[in-house]
Amino acid sequence: MSTYYSNGKLLLTGEYLVLDGATALAIPTKFGQDLTVDTIEEPQLVWESYSHDGTCWFEAVFDLPKLRLVNATFNSKKDGSTEFIAETLQDILQEGRVLNPEFLNSEQGFLVKTNLTFPRDWGLGSSSTLINNIAQWAKVDGYQLLWNAFSGSGYDIACAQNNSAILYRLDQKKPVVSEIKFDPSFKEQLFFVHLNQKQDSREGIAQYKEYSEVLEVAIERISKLTDQFIKASNIKEFEELMEEHEQLISEIIKQQPIKERLFTDYFGAIKSLGAWGGDFILATGNESTPAYFKEKGYQTVLRYKDMIL
Repeated sequence: MSTYYSNGKLLLTGEYLVLDGATALAIPTKFGQDLTVDTIEEPQLVWESYSHDGTCWFEAVFDLPKLRLVNATFNSKKDGSTEFIAETLQDILQEGRVLNPEFLNSEQGFLVKTNLTFPRDWGLGSSSTLINNIAQWAKVDGYQLLWNAFSGSGYDIACAQNNSAILYRLDQKKPVVSEIKFDPSFKEQLFFVHLNQKQDSREGIAQYKEYSEVLEVAIERISKLTDQFIKASNIKEFEELMEEHEQLISEIIKQQPIKERLFTDYFGAIKSLGAWGGDFILATGNESTPAYFKEKGYQTVLRYKDMIL
């Protein structure tokens, strides 16, 4: 049996602009996904995907070596249909074979099981961890597999592969990854709050693509803010940087900052992460912070030390 594992991801700075070369601060999470592979005699790929609570939410069988879908079962009302999930997986596997023609090209079959350690609606990278695990199994480049099958900046693949905070940027469409130490002295005052929905980033990206100002100026500002985030020495300075970052992205994607929309009475700073409007937000606060958000209906509040690897 072979086992592969990939870390989940959070993007602290550089959302949207990381697509065009801004330097972003990204951090891998304690949560992730593993993939185990066993050989079987039948010339089939039998696939089983398990949620964090141990329930099997997706099953599929493909004939090998043609990778023809035989059947699939999808136990969820979210994230599309059975056919969509199965075809998406099929596309990833086929792209893996394009990059390595020997992948899944054998007379034996495989039983594959994937296990998430976080709820699928958290937005910590159920897709990116899967892609990186398949890339490891297929012995291909994770970034190339992502870009061949989907799109995106690739920062999530970098998080999947690294066990510390990273600076990430694209230089002529090639990933540049630098491991850094990001261990703020005020981390006890940092919280991650889930907004009860998994956000599709396409709307924000569409607005971003219509941004008509000088892109180079915005990229330079965000890259500078990323550097300042890392160097912030106290919570007040960090909060000011969070607010400046929020305002800039708000102007670019023409969306109201989450604090103005949902938490106007909150005493700390709030910053959206990644795709605005869903998934997790970063909040500064104190011992009363979890109670504040839970009273508002947001039950998932994680302290920095409980989220970050």
